[in-house]
Amino acid sequence: MNRLAAFALNTFREAMRNKLLYLILIFACVLILSAWAIGQLSMHEEVRVARDLGLAGISFFGVVLSIVGGVNLVYQEIERKTVYALISKPIHRFEFILGKYAGMALTLAVQMGLMALVLCATLLVQGGPVDGILARAVALLYVEVLVVTAVAILFSTFSTPMLSGLYAAGVTACGRFTPELRALIHAKLKGEPGLAAALTTATGVIPDLHLFFVSGSTVNNLRVSVNGNYVDWAYVGSASAYGLLFAGCVLALAVLIFSRRDFV
Repeated sequence: MNRLAAFALNTFREAMRNKLLYLILIFACVLILSAWAIGQLSMHEEVRVARDLGLAGISFFGVVLSIVGGVNLVYQEIERKTVYALISKPIHRFEFILGKYAGMALTLAVQMGLMALVLCATLLVQGGPVDGILARAVALLYVEVLVVTAVAILFSTFSTPMLSGLYAAGVTACGRFTPELRALIHAKLKGEPGLAAALTTATGVIPDLHLFFVSGSTVNNLRVSVNGNYVDWAYVGSASAYGLLFAGCVLALAVLIFSRRDFV
């Protein structure tokens, strides 16, 4: 446990020194603040526009930060050859992967927390509410980036950062639209139920990321929105349990692949 914590803290320190992540974070905060200016152009919908654009910005840049950070976690250690010194010590490889993931999760928590604070400040300036709906929305978005980070780390165990980033971005895009993908499969393959069932099952390996950004969609036959009726904490808990379970399975696969790599 001490070794895992050491890996996590070291990863956190390295990530917080990464200038690229800071640039992305600054750009995200600028976008959230610009939501205030855009809201002023709307007809008495300033708070609604700011909240929608702010959460969309946190979601988008949270995913970007998780992919950029995740795909480099393992590759950088290999590129700098520090992994050779690590594996020669009495350290389990799963501790390396889990420690890296925990460090990145902590980094994302800090960065998304800062973006959320900027959004809260923007809403307060406009006289808008900072309530439990906003907290639940941000909590779901954080679980989403935890899943995306696990996927990015998985690809980084056997590929380059460029390809890993493309793979992770592709999985993320598909995960955001899994209901639409399944509906399209059934619509286009009505005459081939076997193939449709096989492709639908195949989408099960893609994380259902739409579960974490539900504003504007229907949940349990109820239209939900961050500006009105929104999901409760029970939904946040069940969606988070799914996300953490999926991330755990992905990390287990990453550990398996990394354990089989020969660095000699």
